[in-house]
Amino acid sequence: MTSSAPAIDPALRLPSSRILPGLLLAGTAAAATMVLGLAFPLLSPVLLAIAAGALARNLGWLPDVLTPGLEVAARRVLRIGIVLLGLQLSLQELGALGWGVPVFAVTVVGVGILSTLALGRALRVGRKQSLLIACGFSICGAAAVAGVERSVGADDDDTVTAVALVVLFGTAMIPLLPWLSGVLGLSSAASGIWAGASIHEVAQVVAAGGIIGGSALAVAVTVKLARVLMLAPVAALLSWRTGDGREGRRPPLVPLFVLGFLLMVAARTWLPIPAEVVDSASLLQRFLLTAAMFALGCGVRLRSLLRRGLRPVILAAGSTAVVGITGLLGALLIG
Repeated sequence: MTSSAPAIDPALRLPSSRILPGLLLAGTAAAATMVLGLAFPLLSPVLLAIAAGALARNLGWLPDVLTPGLEVAARRVLRIGIVLLGLQLSLQELGALGWGVPVFAVTVVGVGILSTLALGRALRVGRKQSLLIACGFSICGAAAVAGVERSVGADDDDTVTAVALVVLFGTAMIPLLPWLSGVLGLSSAASGIWAGASIHEVAQVVAAGGIIGGSALAVAVTVKLARVLMLAPVAALLSWRTGDGREGRRPPLVPLFVLGFLLMVAARTWLPIPAEVVDSASLLQRFLLTAAMFALGCGVRLRSLLRRGLRPVILAAGSTAVVGITGLLGALLIG
């Protein structure tokens, strides 16, 4: 008989003095990259943080004393950031674009995940690795990877490989999609819909929308957040279908952070929350997610990634293409 009681993160059993150094490093890195993002708007703090963490790890700059705090940042801090992300989502804002947008978001996520899993089987990529890539590329990038990794029972190598691929392909989309939009002669609104429906990270969508200009940024972010909303049902479904294989445990049907995310969406939708509170929560959410992305980047070991071979890279390229084409078709219909 399986239990739905959540396992306690071993890092949280450690004294705070053991956790503090890694947490301080992640917070410092987040603050530094966010300041750089303010100075250079085209640079994404999230991407800078992941790259900085990966660089520090592979240059051997991270002593073992930092590991417990970085593990807490990569998991618990990330989940708090995801909960706060829900406060940026209002069902009224989605409805203002027409209910075709939420239906479109569900379609993009569904087609992306199912197609990626099918391609993963054809390429003989492990199911757990395929699921992480499918969710990351179809929903909301590294946050989705980390949000479902426990539900699918993935190991650290699976997770950091998927995160690294999100960074690689999502970054490539930032200049590519605006250029293709110009080549195809898309309107600003259609380009924004395409960006929001196709690019992996929220930060990457913001960067691409800023390049396109006009009304594209607001439209792109709204469409992207509609995809982010799909993280909750997907994570719940995976938790229900997948046990983690440790001591007969099964993850809870709906992880606590997913419930928190949904509560924040409900609060933003139906409660009169002051704009100042939403803005402050948005800043805190970006800080926490950036710190978590630095910690995840610290888990990227290039040797391990190279040992995985080309199949995950081909799978990531195929997933990007499927999501991108689905997003373009929807943009042509809606925009």
